Amino acid sequence: MTREIILQLLTAFTGSFGFALSFGIRTAHSLYAAFGGFLSWAVYLTVHGLSNNEFLACLAASIIAMTYSEIMARLRKSPATVFIIIAIIPLVPGGSLYYAMSNAVMGNSEMAEFYANQTLIWVLAISAGISFVTAIHELRSRK
Repeated sequence: MTREIILQLLTAFTGSFGFALSFGIRTAHSLYAAFGGFLSWAVYLTVHGLSNNEFLACLAASIIAMTYSEIMARLRKSPATVFIIIAIIPLVPGGSLYYAMSNAVMGNSEMAEFYANQTLIWVLAISAGISFVTAIHELRSRK
């Protein structure tokens, strides 16, 4: 594992933990939720390294993050949202959204459109992954 990947994973954990604390999540849950952020970013890096497809990597990462959140919700006796909100923090496309808006304000419509499309890809992948796992969970719980 390269130094850059290790740094990214540590940053994903630390950033997720910081968000958990700022959202007022109990410390015990915060550590588990932050590990979800670490896990989601690890899956993203792995799938992106194998496929070089951002949508697929983000989709896989959000599926794993939601699955992890459902498992932790059962084990820790808390709502899954406590864990999923923190677990997807590393996947949030803040950079591409910033560049889309910045280029739109500067009148560079071509670059604004490029970054807006990148943002949309990430948002769709995250929401599709969460929806997929939630739908499977709901179908299984109705039995």
